[in-house]
Amino acid sequence: MIWQAHFARLLVFYLSPALALLGQSDWPVYGGDQGGMRHSILNQINTKTVAQLQRAWTYHTGEMPASAAARGQRQTAFETTPLMVDGVLYFSTPASRVVALDAATGRELWKFDPQGGRIGALQSHAHRGVAYWPGDRNTPARILSGTFDGRLVALNAKSGVPVPGFGQEGVLNLRTGVADKFPKSVYAVTSPPAIYQDLVITGAEVPESPGIGPAGDVRAWDVRNGKLRWTFHTVPRPGEPGSETWQGESRQDRTGANVWTLLTIDNERGMLFLAIGSPAYDFYGGDRKGANLYGDCLVALNAHTGKLIWHYQLVHHDIWDYDPPAPPALIGVHHAGREIPGVVEVTKMGLMFILDRRDGEPIYPVVEQPVPASGVPGEESWPTQPVPAKPPALSRVSMTRSDITDVTPESHRFCEQLFSTLQNEGRYTPYGIKPTLVFPGTLGGATWSGVSFDPTLGYVFVNTNDVGAIGQMMKQPEGSATAYRRWNPAGEYARFWDANLWPCQKPPWGLLTAVNVGSGEIAWRVPLGITEALEAKGAQNTGALNIGGSISTAGGLVFIAATNDSRFRAFDSQTGREVWSTSIDGSGHATPMTYLAKDGMQYVVIAAGGGGFFGSKPADSLIAFRLPLKIR
Repeated sequence: MIWQAHFARLLVFYLSPALALLGQSDWPVYGGDQGGMRHSILNQINTKTVAQLQRAWTYHTGEMPASAAARGQRQTAFETTPLMVDGVLYFSTPASRVVALDAATGRELWKFDPQGGRIGALQSHAHRGVAYWPGDRNTPARILSGTFDGRLVALNAKSGVPVPGFGQEGVLNLRTGVADKFPKSVYAVTSPPAIYQDLVITGAEVPESPGIGPAGDVRAWDVRNGKLRWTFHTVPRPGEPGSETWQGESRQDRTGANVWTLLTIDNERGMLFLAIGSPAYDFYGGDRKGANLYGDCLVALNAHTGKLIWHYQLVHHDIWDYDPPAPPALIGVHHAGREIPGVVEVTKMGLMFILDRRDGEPIYPVVEQPVPASGVPGEESWPTQPVPAKPPALSRVSMTRSDITDVTPESHRFCEQLFSTLQNEGRYTPYGIKPTLVFPGTLGGATWSGVSFDPTLGYVFVNTNDVGAIGQMMKQPEGSATAYRRWNPAGEYARFWDANLWPCQKPPWGLLTAVNVGSGEIAWRVPLGITEALEAKGAQNTGALNIGGSISTAGGLVFIAATNDSRFRAFDSQTGREVWSTSIDGSGHATPMTYLAKDGMQYVVIAAGGGGFFGSKPADSLIAFRLPLKIR
C-alpha cells in the first residue's frame, strides 16, 4: 500500500499543473468538493517544504467586541472556511457579513453587511461560510449566504450587491412556511447552503428547547429567483414514511430534527446527504415516545425532487443531544476486493459509521447493543443503540475512578470529589434524577468539525475530544413546556472538567486519528494540542480540547488548527508525525482550506477568532500562509 500511495502522489505531482488549469487549484465548495472530502491535489507545500511556511497576509474583520466578555457571555467563534474561485476568496463573519478578498494579497474587494442600517449592537452568531453558484450564459455568478435571523441572501459574486429578482431584491425570508407560528423563536442559517445544478438547498438552526417550535425541514430553492422547488419534512407528516415512529400527536409542531451542519452532494448520482439533528427537547423525550424519525439520522434524498432514498438512524429516541454534528463525507472505500462508494458520518458518541452511499447499508457490521434504561418518570428510553464493530471508538466511552486526572494534585482532588457524587453506567447512560456522568458529553467525540479524506492512502482523518458531561433531570412546575429539564449548578450544559477547563480524566484530552477505511482499523492516533500551563509543570502530550476541522493534501499533509492553544499545525498524513506548528492570533475553531493563487503560490488559510466553548482569547483574523517566493 505504501508504494501505491507513493506512486499516486507522484502521479498527482506531475499532473498538478494540468489539473490546476482545469480549476483544481480552486476551493469552490466548503468541503473542497461537493462530497466534502476536504482534499487538495496541490503539493507545492509538502512534508519537505512545510517547515518553511510563513505568514503571507492577515485580514481583520473588525468584529471583536469586548462587551461579550464583560457581560460574562461566550465570545462567538470565527468558524468560517473561505471559498476560492478564480483568484477571489469569499467568506463570512460571525455577524453574517460576506467579504471578498484578493486571494494572493488579502486585499478587500467588497463587503456586504446584512445588518446595515440596524439600530443597536451588532449581532453575532455561529457562521461557517458561504456557497458559490457559477451562473450561466444569462446569469452572473452568485454568492449565497444565510444569516443569523433566517434570511438567505444572493449576491453578485463580482460586486457583492444583492441581485434583483431573487426573493425580495436579493433576500429570501426562510422563516416563512416553517416558523410562522413562532415569530420570536430562533431560526438561523449557520452553515453554507448546498448548490446542486440550479438549486440552493438550506437547513437551519432551530431551538433545542422547548420541544415545540419551528420545523427543521430541508428545502430547495431556485437559485435564480428564490422560488421554492421542494421540501423534505424532517419530522414526517401524517401518512409519510416514518410518521409511525412518533407516538400519538407528538410530532405536531415538533422542533429540532434539523440540519444545522453542512449538506453534501453526489453529483453523479443526483443524491443529497443530510445529517439530521436530535428532536427537541434534547434531554427528555417523555412527550415524544418512539424512535423519532428522522431525528439523528443520516438521510439520502433525490437532489432533484427531495424524495427519500434511504435513511439510517444513528441514535434511537435521543435523550443525550447526540445529534450527528458533522457533514456526511462522500469517499471511496476499497474493501474486500470491491470499490464501494461510501459515506462517512462521525458522531458525538465517538463513533464512525461507514455506509454504502447507494443504499445506506453498513460496510462494516453494526450491532444493536443493550443500553441502560432511563429512570426518569414518563420517559421511555430505547433499549438498544447501534454501535459499529469497526472502526473502534474514536474517543473515551466510559470512566472509572482509576481514570481520574492526576495532572495536578488540585485537579485530582477536585475531580475525585466531583466523580464521587455522580452515577454512570457506561456508554449511553441516560441523565437521571440523581447527578449523572455521561461519556462522551455533547462536546466529546467528534463535533461539527467532521473529517478529511486522502484518497491515495484511503485514510479518513478526524479530530475528537475526550470530555464528559454532567447533570441531572429536574422536574419542572406544572404547565411547563417540558416535564423535566437537565440541570446542574454549573449550567444546563455542564462539563466534566475542573475550574481550569481541564477534563477530569487523565489525558490525552484531544486526539487526531487516521482510520484506514479499507480495513476499518486505526492507522495512527496522536495527541492533538498542548496545555501550556501543564507543559510548564512537565506534563507532556495532554492534547487539547478542539473544535474545527482538518484538510488533507497531496503533499502528504494534514492541516488543522481547532485546538484551544492558538496554534496551527501540519501532520504527516502517513505517520501522524507533527511536522509544523505556528502560533496564530487566536484559536482557530474553523476548518482551513488551500488553493493555488494567480501568483503561482499555494496558500493555506485559517480563520483565527478564539472564543467559542473554551474561552480562548478572542481575535478577528483570517490568516494566509505560503512558502517564501524564492522557492516557488
